[in-house]
Amino acid sequence: MSEVRQNIIDDLSSLTTESWRTFRIMAEMVEGFDALNKLGADCVSIFGSARAEPGDRAYQDAEKIASGLVRAGFGIITGGGPGIMEAANKGASEAGGASVGLHIHLPHEQGCNPYVTTRCNFKYFFVRKLMFVKYAMAYVVMPGGMGTIDELSEAFVLAQTGRTRPFPIILYDSAYWNGLLAWLRNTMAGNDFIREDELDRLITVCDTPDEVIRYLARIIIV
Repeated sequence: MSEVRQNIIDDLSSLTTESWRTFRIMAEMVEGFDALNKLGADCVSIFGSARAEPGDRAYQDAEKIASGLVRAGFGIITGGGPGIMEAANKGASEAGGASVGLHIHLPHEQGCNPYVTTRCNFKYFFVRKLMFVKYAMAYVVMPGGMGTIDELSEAFVLAQTGRTRPFPIILYDSAYWNGLLAWLRNTMAGNDFIREDELDRLITVCDTPDEVIRYLARIIIV
């Protein structure tokens, strides 16, 4: 077979693969919608580091926040993994509420934590992000790494540009987030790349579980 012919066949094969991928994406969306439409509860998405340990303050506070929000009438959505996600699912499930895990398949990634009662599996990050935003009344962003920053940025931009309804974005633990907030205000807003009033309007900082629970229970009618 000539090299030219082989290249044509390879190109056609690639196009076919890309076309069929749209059906896999659609299937993930349909499965996610079907599972989450049945929840029957307004939910709060909780994000944070997968590396947090049960003895860490952030882990313990995430568990308390989730438990308190369930008692206030909310369900809880996490990424379904370990660390902060596990803590939030644990708090939700032990309080008898909806405990959702949106699990992503990654190389070397740990499995879904045992406290998830409603599980959705995803291959595509953007489909998973859609579910976080669509079914959340608010975001609680605990201390975390780049994945946490990614979810925070996504939610902020969607609300900032009016592509989704405005919803509360809570940064938990001011000591952890103050450096980022200072940079956003002094450098980003200082260069007119963002308006400072957008930060004030879209982001709230809380330092205790009770503060988070009271704030969300006050501004969201469940």
